Amino acid sequence: MTTARTYPAATAYREILDQANRHDPYPYFAELGTVPIQRLDADNWLVSSHEAISRLLRDPRMSTEDPRIDTADVPLGSDGKPVTGPFLFRDPPHHDTLRRQTMYRFAPRVMAMRPHIETLVTELLDKRLGDAPGRLDVVAELAYPLPIRVICELLGVPPADEPVFHSFATRLTKALDPEEALTRQEIAELTVTRREWRAYLMPMIAQRTERPGPDLISALLTEGDPRTRMTQVELGITLGLLLIAGHETTVNLVANGTLALLRNPEVLTGLRADPESVPAVVEEVLRYDPPVQMTSRQATADITVDGHTIRAGEHVTLLLAAGNRDPRRFADPHAFRPGRPANAHLAFGGGVHYCFGAALARMEAHAALTAVATRLTNPRLLDDPPPYRPNTTLRGPAELLVAYDAVTS
Repeated sequence: MTTARTYPAATAYREILDQANRHDPYPYFAELGTVPIQRLDADNWLVSSHEAISRLLRDPRMSTEDPRIDTADVPLGSDGKPVTGPFLFRDPPHHDTLRRQTMYRFAPRVMAMRPHIETLVTELLDKRLGDAPGRLDVVAELAYPLPIRVICELLGVPPADEPVFHSFATRLTKALDPEEALTRQEIAELTVTRREWRAYLMPMIAQRTERPGPDLISALLTEGDPRTRMTQVELGITLGLLLIAGHETTVNLVANGTLALLRNPEVLTGLRADPESVPAVVEEVLRYDPPVQMTSRQATADITVDGHTIRAGEHVTLLLAAGNRDPRRFADPHAFRPGRPANAHLAFGGGVHYCFGAALARMEAHAALTAVATRLTNPRLLDDPPPYRPNTTLRGPAELLVAYDAVTS
């Protein structure tokens, strides 16, 4: 039997999974990046070049569905097939149906929230007015409360339940990590968390079915063609996806962006002088330190990439963070340089599974990073590197302590 130790890539990959390296996995991504595609073991591949990742993200022969799931006791979805996961982990055509139903009702509500998001950021930092000099945990006091409040308002979840949503978001995020990074206890805890999530959510869905409101849950339950409308089980799973995608990724984006700004004071000064430059800053954060570090696919047919043939049934891990620092695609890739030309990063994936919440994440990051740059006087890091949360796929600081001389109004 072939072991993982046979393959050179396994060593660097294990270092990426090791929590001890969570604060800086990029040397190991760079090491793997010297070989664009290589075997991790007998059944798994690692892909690290920007070009190969881009191609595979868009290849319809690459599936996000897990063929190992036992569907014997799984309820049927609106397509008459077992519900094996959220639409992120379903293939077309049912993926397209579920995504379209959600997007039609999600996008208009998100676009209407831009002024409100800026107000929420203002309110969060206003709590620090008069506290000078002071210190702020950017994760706990800005990056976490902003997206949880936004996603709860979208779903019509009462403010009193925001801590409950926060807890579920933190625990469910572990489900996105590679299996080899999870302990048996963590897998067992995920099973319990999913059960608790359903128990919490189903009464809310039943209540909105009887008395619909203006929120997204009600719209998904009552609008559109009833023949293709998602079942309550599909809706519960979709809401779990929105919670993770609409919250955890943005937490990391705001925290990673603040960290990058404070480590690069010339960029912070530039953003303070020209707040209109924030889109370029956020795009560079997404490339330089992406909230989502990797994703995976399953080949449904033999696919040849860069002279290697991935066989049908083999598993492929796409190292987005490595592709974002691929020197064949980006000049001086390890430098944080907003405004770099053609910044076609991979932070939001690509193809039919391009990040559903990308527009919302950008909107929240624009508001938060602009406020950090323009309202905090002389901000500086108190702990560098900061402690990181254990998650591998969605990587970000557990806390980010910043000292400042004043908070301006």
